[in-house]
Amino acid sequence: MTTDDSAPNLIVHDKPVAGRAGETFWGSDAIALILRELAVPYIALVPGASYRGLHDSIVNLLGNRAPQMVLCVHEETAVAIAHGYAKVTDKMMASGLHANIGLMRATMAIYNAWCDRAPILILGATGPWDATQRRPWIDWIHTSTDQGGLIRNFTKWDNQPGSPGAATEALLRASQIAQTAPRGPVYINLEVAMQENKLGPLPRLPDPARNAPPQAPQPSAALVAEAAVLLSHAKSPVILAGRCSRSVAGWHARIALAEKLNAPVCTNIKLAAAFPTDHRLHAAAPGAYLTDEARAMVREADVVLSLDYLDLAGTLSQAFGDKPVTAKIIQVSCDQHNHRGGGADHFGLPPMDVYLMCETDAAVPLLLDAVSARVGLAKVPATPTLPNAPNAVSLRGVGLALEAATKNIAVCYTRFPLGWNGAYTHFRHPLDYIGHDGGAGVGSGPGMTVGAALALKGSGRIAIALVGDGDFLMGNTAIWTAAHYQIPCLIIVCNNRSFFNDERHQGQMAVKRSRPEENRWIGQRIDDPPVDIAAMARSQGALGIGPIEKTEDILPAIQQGIAAVREGAPCVIDMRVLPGYDTRA
Repeated sequence: MTTDDSAPNLIVHDKPVAGRAGETFWGSDAIALILRELAVPYIALVPGASYRGLHDSIVNLLGNRAPQMVLCVHEETAVAIAHGYAKVTDKMMASGLHANIGLMRATMAIYNAWCDRAPILILGATGPWDATQRRPWIDWIHTSTDQGGLIRNFTKWDNQPGSPGAATEALLRASQIAQTAPRGPVYINLEVAMQENKLGPLPRLPDPARNAPPQAPQPSAALVAEAAVLLSHAKSPVILAGRCSRSVAGWHARIALAEKLNAPVCTNIKLAAAFPTDHRLHAAAPGAYLTDEARAMVREADVVLSLDYLDLAGTLSQAFGDKPVTAKIIQVSCDQHNHRGGGADHFGLPPMDVYLMCETDAAVPLLLDAVSARVGLAKVPATPTLPNAPNAVSLRGVGLALEAATKNIAVCYTRFPLGWNGAYTHFRHPLDYIGHDGGAGVGSGPGMTVGAALALKGSGRIAIALVGDGDFLMGNTAIWTAAHYQIPCLIIVCNNRSFFNDERHQGQMAVKRSRPEENRWIGQRIDDPPVDIAAMARSQGALGIGPIEKTEDILPAIQQGIAAVREGAPCVIDMRVLPGYDTRA
């Protein structure tokens, strides 16, 4: 194992022994070469015999470069790493899943990427389609008639090409579809015999530049003008800033639009940073739901501009209840292109008076040019006073320590636990926070953090995750991948020794049925014995700190963790926090 000194910002490279150049190629060689032409930087994978041909091509033809393999110990992690990478870069990397069994293990992570509109190129494989070529037993149980059908309800496109030529075309199409908004995961199933067939000389490969994703479409001038009139003459406009890119230019355009309209802005903690949270126009701490003050503000608005806000219908219902929505609604979103009947991630149907069916980054500059500056006082709720930290390890105490430890350090928060108060930290850059996982599945936090850290490596920005103990325990093997490839990241496990959200549900159910609320912990607590989370991290090659059980130890532990990450190591801190939530979740 060596590091490529010519590219110091790259991860550790498992460098293969150089082979003898030949003139004979195999089907998987064409697939590997087109991945390189598509500029796929990495493929996070769990190995398997169903794509041993492609594995050989990446190692012995490409030299394990472009794409470079990122070995994982669980298939959900392989997809979660690609998901986290996409959330930072707005670009696609690949994941490799072995046969039907690898695909079945990865389905939760694929669903997360689908709900989060994250582009991922998922490469799967199946046993020989020709039954006479199957090995006894193993090839039969790892061959599926319609493997893509397992995930078709939550992928943008899937295909099982029958030849190397068809595979290269499928990869071009998949790349284009995955990276066209609304983005999402795609799946290409590479039959094993097709990969291993001898081609002789390498066939001519298509030019990926001729099948690049299209430029973002622009809304019509008439609709932009109609929206601009409503916003310019509004008495109490409100902006709901939702899905958007990590572009700095887009960030500044949203700020300029809000300032020109003198309009308060709400953001959602389930989504990545969309607006500076300490700006005078940011109306409330980002949360999973609107605060009471933000609900009143939306209810009193005469115009609401939704910039691809997550669950717009549900958000409006928080403000208006079952009463008619009196505000004029301007919706900016192309998400409808992904709506289908297999799931309900389209949410409720919101009322819309002007519908700009495009991405946020496409619409905002046009609106900025078209609106007239509004004078008048913006009705922004007063910032609530945050509580003091209790004399125990708590989410509030962790928040205060993080604020102190990260002063003057560029960070990227990759996850916050349920119950985190969005006012505990501020976002001043589009990479300060990349949002939750989309599908609300437990176990994605570690893998997505490693993927984000992979994308940030060499940037000077530190990836920091605050995850629950359940999330960490389900996805903790991502730590080995971070340690092996020297991907620095800090994971703070807010360890309340429970699936506490479900404790609350069980307590509410018991009260509703006049039964003992004291029993809510049964089937929920992760204790007796407590899990040694720091030891789990150390066993995989990372720095493990904790358990932290005293308030005076919180800041030193975080400072030690940040120092280790700045030196290039992954670190996990077991923070034994009090059960309880600091906000609604």
